Amino acid sequence: MRAVTPPALRPPFARYSHAVETPPGARLLAISGQLGVGADDVAPEGAEAQAALCFANIAAILEAAGMTPRDLIRLNAYVTAREHLAGYMAARDAFCAALDPPPASTLMIVSGFARPEFVVEVEALAARTA
Repeated sequence: MRAVTPPALRPPFARYSHAVETPPGARLLAISGQLGVGADDVAPEGAEAQAALCFANIAAILEAAGMTPRDLIRLNAYVTAREHLAGYMAARDAFCAALDPPPASTLMIVSGFARPEFVVEVEALAARTA
C-alpha cells in the first residue's frame, strides 16, 4: 500500500491518508458499518468507548478474512453529534497508530442510527496482495 499525499494539499488533519493506492491484484474486503455494540447486545457509554468497540469488531472481521488492520485502506465513520468527534478520533488514532500508511478516512455527522444509544458507526475497506 502506498499513501498518496500531493504536496499541493494541506496535510491531513489527523492520523489518516488523503489516499491509499493498492497494488495490482489485491484482494478487497468490504466491511459493513460496525456499531459500538458487543456480542452481548450492550453498547458502552460514550463515543470513544463505542468507537473502540467498532474497531475491535473490524479487527475481528479482518482476522476472520485472513487479514490484519495493516490491510485497511479506507475508513468511513459516522457520529450523531459534533461532541462525539473527539472521542471517535481518539479511538481511531489509537487503532491506527501503528498503521503505515494510515487508511484514507472520512468522518460525517448524521442524525442517528437504529437505536438511540448508538453514537458511532464505522465501515471499512481492506486490501491484501496475494
